[in-house]
Amino acid sequence: MDVQPETTPSSGGGLDPRAELSEFLRTRRARLKPEDVGLPDFGRRRVPGLRREELAQLAGVSVAYYTRLEQGNGHNVSAEVLDAIARALRLSAAEHAHLTHLAKPKQHKKKPAARSQQVRPALRHLLDAIDGVPAYVVGRRSHVLAWNRMAAALFGDWAQLPAHERNWARMVFLRPEYRELFAEWEQKAADIVGYLRMDAGCHPDDPQLSALVGELSVKSEEFRRLWAAHDVKEKSHGVKHMRHPLVGDLTLSFETFRLVDDAEQSLVTYHAEPGTSSAEALRLLASWGADATRAGAGSPAP
Repeated sequence: MDVQPETTPSSGGGLDPRAELSEFLRTRRARLKPEDVGLPDFGRRRVPGLRREELAQLAGVSVAYYTRLEQGNGHNVSAEVLDAIARALRLSAAEHAHLTHLAKPKQHKKKPAARSQQVRPALRHLLDAIDGVPAYVVGRRSHVLAWNRMAAALFGDWAQLPAHERNWARMVFLRPEYRELFAEWEQKAADIVGYLRMDAGCHPDDPQLSALVGELSVKSEEFRRLWAAHDVKEKSHGVKHMRHPLVGDLTLSFETFRLVDDAEQSLVTYHAEPGTSSAEALRLLASWGADATRAGAGSPAP
């Protein structure tokens, strides 16, 4: 489908990288117990998790050095020290990458605030050619940039939404129909926030992302809670359980393909295991055409 240029409203500035680094390290440290890392527990603790001196000991750095880092002073930290701290904190690959982005941010050239993300025409043609498989392209800030007819049939007619509202974070947290569509809505919501956190680590100076986070923080208590947890996640693959208004329950596998020529865009596809009731449901959606598209995720209003 053709899409209009992205016109997400922007605010004056981005997120504070020092505060992001500080809170990320603090929340990762708070989730570990001494017994998790082979340390003795000497009684009651005022706050949950490891103490700074315990984490510093595990990472092989001084307490003063780690304290400065947790206070957001990471501009001179080496990759070797970050690796040691990541191991001590038992970080996942996505969390390790996020820590590196926060502590040693890359310098980005300034871009016009209203510049839209463009999808190559050939990629749009590919979407249209994919028959029977819901597929869409997602860009920065979890913004939906392009999609095929089957994606509209499954998720709702995104063409009826204003361009800046074609955003997974806004749809999941602000539109009730998506709570109905995703049987495990809480997990979907946590995934979306994890993706936004990774984006924020790579682009802390993005005013549009800052505006999105600010908007959702005001409008959704659930978003505020998940954002405060500082959990991060990379888009990859998995299984989603859905309740579609026309065909009922669906169990679909999704795959994410990051574009080689633009790492900020990914092609996402959903498919069902052959021979299952979910495969039959997708076949029915494909055969119903425009009627299924209008139903989508409970007919979201423009």
